[in-house]
Amino acid sequence: MLSQLLWFIHILLLIVAVGPNVTNAIWIQRAMANREVLPFTLRGIQVINNRVVIPAIGLILITWIAMALTSGISLLTAWILLVTVFWLVVFLLGLFGYTPALRRQIALAENPGADSDDYKSAAWQGTIIGIAIGVLVLLIILLVSFQPALWG
Repeated sequence: MLSQLLWFIHILLLIVAVGPNVTNAIWIQRAMANREVLPFTLRGIQVINNRVVIPAIGLILITWIAMALTSGISLLTAWILLVTVFWLVVFLLGLFGYTPALRRQIALAENPGADSDDYKSAAWQGTIIGIAIGVLVLLIILLVSFQPALWG
């Protein structure tokens, strides 16, 4: 029963964490078509990231470790260890990479504006970090789905 509850919470947290991030690029592109709403849109993304996504990512790591411990599978199993490290990197990239990049992007969208080279550079930095996070999440999904015996 505990393992099923942990699994349910884990999946729910995954949906909460990954879902909004999948839509960020769409929201930003839509706001670029109406530049006066761009700062508002970016601040909305920031609120969702700070209050929903980052806490969910931290809780995902906790439920992941709890599931491994309650299942009797060693945390040192290669694919579990790799998923844990990847997820920790995702958490740290989000907290210390994407969050400050988004903060800078918001400030630059407000002044001097989205047409400035500084804004474009900040937006590109956020995009690159977002892609890196996305690739890591895809690798995590691959590892969890197939649970490979990486090192025997």
